Amino acid sequence: MENSGDSVNREDVNGGETRNDAAASSASCCSSALTSGYRLFGRQVSLHQFMGGGKAADVLLWKRRHVSFGVIVVATVAWFIFERSGLPFLTICSDVLLVVTVLLFFHANFAVIRNKQPQSLPELVLSEEMVHNAAASFRVKINNMLLMAHDITIGKDFRLFFKVVVCLWLLSAIGSYLSFFTLAYIGTILSITIPALYSKYEERVDRYCGMIHRKLSHHYKIVDESVISRIPQSLSKDKDA
Repeated sequence: MENSGDSVNREDVNGGETRNDAAASSASCCSSALTSGYRLFGRQVSLHQFMGGGKAADVLLWKRRHVSFGVIVVATVAWFIFERSGLPFLTICSDVLLVVTVLLFFHANFAVIRNKQPQSLPELVLSEEMVHNAAASFRVKINNMLLMAHDITIGKDFRLFFKVVVCLWLLSAIGSYLSFFTLAYIGTILSITIPALYSKYEERVDRYCGMIHRKLSHHYKIVDESVISRIPQSLSKDKDA
């Protein structure tokens, strides 16, 4: 009887420990879910799907390493030619197209002379559907920009005006130190490296970005309540007067 009582007590103790472990694990899961709830850009899908899920996303995320590395090499060579050679942009483009055209022409004729069939090249034709899709996407973006400009011009959205002014000022400050080709080169290198690094350290980046986002939101709320929220009221009073 004593042995059976001891076994029952042990089972109760073991059951209590397992329940405590389950509760602790669920609590840790909930806490980890809360801490990792923030995702950069507010996305609800994977990074690959967020970037389109096509070949461009594969290149940016280094799923095609040879293509990604080739983009870096080509961008570096182009930056060196445009920035360090001192030649005008039109001259470089004309020389490159001239060399490519001459090489392709002589390559095709050399194959004919040697009685070899030249390699067939795909026809570069823009389909009507592709043109319509590009035009529709371009029209939507232009209309959004015009709507933003309209809201800024009539003083309707001060927050948008403040963001645009800050962005233009930053571009002006950066442009005074760097040339256009250097900015384009830096943008290309960042666009081909940052997504891959973010995909590798996604959890850490999201956690730290969530902390920064909460702090910035808190400070922005203070500034909004003390400064920005008062400006539209004064503007509306002037319009009513």
